Amino acid sequence: MNPRIPLTAILPSDRELRISREFDAPRDLVFKAYTDPALVQRWLWGPDDWPMVECTIDLRVGGAYRYVWRNAQLGDMGMGGTFLEIDPPQRLVVTELFDQDWTEGETVCTTTFEELDGGTRTRLTTTVLYSSQTARDNAMKTPMLDGWGVCFDRLDDLFPAIAD
Repeated sequence: MNPRIPLTAILPSDRELRISREFDAPRDLVFKAYTDPALVQRWLWGPDDWPMVECTIDLRVGGAYRYVWRNAQLGDMGMGGTFLEIDPPQRLVVTELFDQDWTEGETVCTTTFEELDGGTRTRLTTTVLYSSQTARDNAMKTPMLDGWGVCFDRLDDLFPAIAD
């Protein structure tokens, strides 16, 4: 599971991970792909044997979202959270908690959508704030960044099909 286009990943503080990637799509389209359940389900999963089988999004401050991925041998992996801030098409802030809580508590994810090249490209940046440095460091030991990269490759492939 190797992404075609690598992510930029930095650790801005002892509890944070920040990832960035650019897309050849306008930010309103990238924002839509992040918030429309029918589109999210088409790109947000890592390895091919973990398809997303549930995706619900109540896109309003205080609204919830829920994602479930399924593996034939390992079963379900689910997570969800609440929308804290929504500023289309510039910013989303959500809480995130996995059912199995492998990240040692709730995280807060802030995602920004920055216009580039006169609006034809977008830089997506997500900052994940973990409950502790240990939680962040343990998350970094997983293949999470490769999984995110593969998801973003899928997202990149989706834009020509959904562009107006």
